[in-house]
Amino acid sequence: MPDARLPLFREAPQDVLRRVWGYPAFRGQQADIVEHVCAGGDALVLMPTGAGKSLCYQIPALVRHGVTIVVSPLIALMRDQVDALRQLGVRAAYLNSTLEWRETQEIERACEQGELDLLYVAPERLVTPRFLDLLERSRIALFALDEAHCVSQWGHDFRPEYLQLSILHERFPIVPRIALTATADAQTRADIVNRLNLHGAKLFLSSFDRPNLTYRILSKDAERRQLLDFIRRDHAEDAGIVYCMSRAKVDAIADWLRQQGLDALPYHAGLDSQVRQANQDRFIKAEGVVMVATVAFGMGIDKPNVRFVVHMDPPRSLEAYYQETGRAGRDGLPAEVLMLYGFGDVVQLRQMVEQSDSPANYKRTERQKLEALLGFCETVRCRRQTLLSYFGEDYPKPCGNCDTCANPVETYDGTIPAQKALSAVYRTGQRFGVGHLIDVLRGLATEKVTERGHDKLKTFGCGKDLSKQEWQTVFRQLVAYGFLAADPEGHGGLILTDQAPALLKGQESVRLRKDPAAERKSARGSSRSGYGGGGAVRPRTAPIDLSKEDDELWHALKALRLDLAREQGVPPYVIFHDATLMEMVREKPHDAVALGLLPGVGAKKLERYGDYFLDVILQHT
Repeated sequence: MPDARLPLFREAPQDVLRRVWGYPAFRGQQADIVEHVCAGGDALVLMPTGAGKSLCYQIPALVRHGVTIVVSPLIALMRDQVDALRQLGVRAAYLNSTLEWRETQEIERACEQGELDLLYVAPERLVTPRFLDLLERSRIALFALDEAHCVSQWGHDFRPEYLQLSILHERFPIVPRIALTATADAQTRADIVNRLNLHGAKLFLSSFDRPNLTYRILSKDAERRQLLDFIRRDHAEDAGIVYCMSRAKVDAIADWLRQQGLDALPYHAGLDSQVRQANQDRFIKAEGVVMVATVAFGMGIDKPNVRFVVHMDPPRSLEAYYQETGRAGRDGLPAEVLMLYGFGDVVQLRQMVEQSDSPANYKRTERQKLEALLGFCETVRCRRQTLLSYFGEDYPKPCGNCDTCANPVETYDGTIPAQKALSAVYRTGQRFGVGHLIDVLRGLATEKVTERGHDKLKTFGCGKDLSKQEWQTVFRQLVAYGFLAADPEGHGGLILTDQAPALLKGQESVRLRKDPAAERKSARGSSRSGYGGGGAVRPRTAPIDLSKEDDELWHALKALRLDLAREQGVPPYVIFHDATLMEMVREKPHDAVALGLLPGVGAKKLERYGDYFLDVILQHT
């Protein structure tokens, strides 16, 4: 129960922000959220990754009396956040299965005695009678429900154990709750409110825009080479994540990247748990590691200086795409996201939806989500405008920071090529794959074509004016737009859909996009278009352009940070973020007062690390 003898707040939120985190002011809606929660209000917060969601409950945790209970879905996320908070001098701990029994008892005692500011716990543990009894004996300041989209069956990371969290409101009705997520469409938001009983909560809906991310989508063409070129040209020293659809592909890509001299590691559910944990720890604590992974990797990763995310295969929805690409550039510095996308991916994604055992209403939603994803891939509009529009946000003008802005896509009346493609599918019996159909259209008398008499069809040779790649683009778009579908019997052939006859008979027209030509071999010297972009080639050694002298200082500061982190067994970014190191490079402070004024240099870090970093700065200036 509240103690009337205590002042309402321990400290003003703005003072906590400055003293502990070293930031002079809140960003965006942070101030309004913090004020609302500190005053005891419930909140549902939707804020993009990297916009400072954690501060929205960490600041109230230090302002309000008592301990804040943070419900977090993954052990790695708990550990990283607690490491970072302890570096700031905050009394934080976690309870999970990695702790010894005595450690668990000591943390429970500290919670009960008011010696903790934040306690992180998994949802499974929170709803146990033992933990609920602990809460009854403790003074609770706030419940923070992180990754709240996990409560929704419409969300892409549904976790059944989150459904039990409504017990918090039932058992502790006067303790405020804040639910946070980086991505949730209207349906998922409604589910969060209903399942967590947050009907009276104030909704804080921030812009979904991540202005520091550059979005690129490239038609697959020698995808391994495209990946390698992308990393070597602009991200040779950077940490990044490469997502693949299957475990086998993860292993193959990671092995191949290592053969090319890159520090690459695999991560998927099929690996031994110790191997997975070791690879994840190395990615977090080392510099320049590339993690090749399935979507099993990422939700619990708090690493702010991931400079690129590559999808070797498209995800199943724009929510998943947004969440996964959001792991790049969490520190606000420039980062790139690339998706490689081809005909086979479109067919596979549509098959996965149609062949799923989901109930009819869920399958209908899956189709809608897939249509939105394919529309994003095939759009000729600004990528950022298209993506934000999906989340209900109007972006007024093209962003200038995506591939379709850098290299506007040309479209043409594709009705006649589309009719030829559909006719080839129909006349060959709706049983053959795209390779055979293209051979027929281009008039190639292969053994397979002549054996089946397809060289005698009217469509044989009617498409000689287009190259194999151009026909692949046509077929990909016809599947994406729903005129063609994969054979439901699973024989690999294409069949006409109910939409096809109107286009085939000329009752409907279609505009198609031309994929930008990939200058694969010549691109190394003059263009980045070989992997989906434009602009000069420049091996990047820092997130932004630096002079030679500043680049040397940047590397010296990173080396010092890595040494300090290794001594303590913590990730380098919990010492200082890249963004703070970049401020040191820009400002070159010469004394502790000037260093302490930089964003991200709080009182505790200044005391602990100030002299080390000042020595390096003075040596280089």
